Amino acid sequence: MIDFIKENIWFLLFLIWGFPLSFYRSKFRKIVYKTDHWTINIKPLFVKEIKGLLGNLYPNNSSYLKQRNFYRFYLVIYTVLFLLYFKYS
Repeated sequence: MIDFIKENIWFLLFLIWGFPLSFYRSKFRKIVYKTDHWTINIKPLFVKEIKGLLGNLYPNNSSYLKQRNFYRFYLVIYTVLFLLYFKYS
């Protein structure tokens, strides 16, 4: 079992860190596109989402600011994992 974990540590890290990604992205997209409908999860609308992630679409909306900052943090950790993977594998 330990050998399996050692051989597949990167796969396991990406799998564990990636599970909540769809939940966080869905929550963020629902705020950005101002909808509660489930279809926002499958629509390929990216422009406003990217603007919302990199900019400040709703400066007075505290839930948007909180979710945007958390989603940024989450994606930074994801990027760090990819960089470490490419460096050490």
